[in-house]
Amino acid sequence: MLTPEQLIDLREQEERTLMERRIAGARSFDALALAEASLADISLPLFGAYRQSVVAPDIVAANHRLIEEQLASLRFFDNRMGAPTVAGILLFGKNPRYFLPGAYIQFLRLPGNELTELPIDQAEIAGDLLAVLREADLRIKTNIATGLKRVDILRERQTPDYPEGAIREFLLNAIMHRDYQSHTPARFYWYADHIEIQSPGGLYGEVTAETLTIASSYRNPILAEAMKSLGYVNRFGYGIQRAQRLLEMNGNPPPEFTISDRYFRVVIRRGNAM
Repeated sequence: MLTPEQLIDLREQEERTLMERRIAGARSFDALALAEASLADISLPLFGAYRQSVVAPDIVAANHRLIEEQLASLRFFDNRMGAPTVAGILLFGKNPRYFLPGAYIQFLRLPGNELTELPIDQAEIAGDLLAVLREADLRIKTNIATGLKRVDILRERQTPDYPEGAIREFLLNAIMHRDYQSHTPARFYWYADHIEIQSPGGLYGEVTAETLTIASSYRNPILAEAMKSLGYVNRFGYGIQRAQRLLEMNGNPPPEFTISDRYFRVVIRRGNAM
């Protein structure tokens, strides 16, 4: 006979299974058409450059379909609605925030360890996906500091206070897995002794706090596929494991996760090289 606690766990599991079945039968949010948008809101040169980079040249050369059909074949346009999808606007939109107000990263560089202090630098990192990724990379590179770390009694080596790859992995996760229905931006706050990256939307699908580093579920599968095609991420669920390994190799403490049904936050502590 099941205990009350086991019955509660069973009911919660049944509810979760039913919800996941409903989600599986529905379109992901990034596949939905933005009815108020049109082809004019898409940068066709951006799409052309993307297509050249991810589609074989002979296929591109032989493709004489209408541009709407070419976009639709990659799920960036909905021909039934005659409108771009959420993914199409995020990737190639001339002004994604007009349709998706939270689609940007709020960046702050702070002199101390409190949010109340005046920032040294701040920015709203916005635009099409490639523009966002490039500026995010630049912010990471320009804010990492390097110092001498003793290897042994005779040698020292230059060591960064944070491994660039680890910050990048967590920031890319925030871009890829966030809830784009939310009007809240992703947050990238760089304090004196730690970095906080927070994205709206909790864990999704099969991913739980226990399986965070090994399971993969994609809230935005079209966006994830595009980022993979562009070489920014993989889809094998090892991004967090890789970031953890890079932090350990650099001498940083393990990342700290805060998970709720409304947001996901990771805190990365500064290494002791500085």
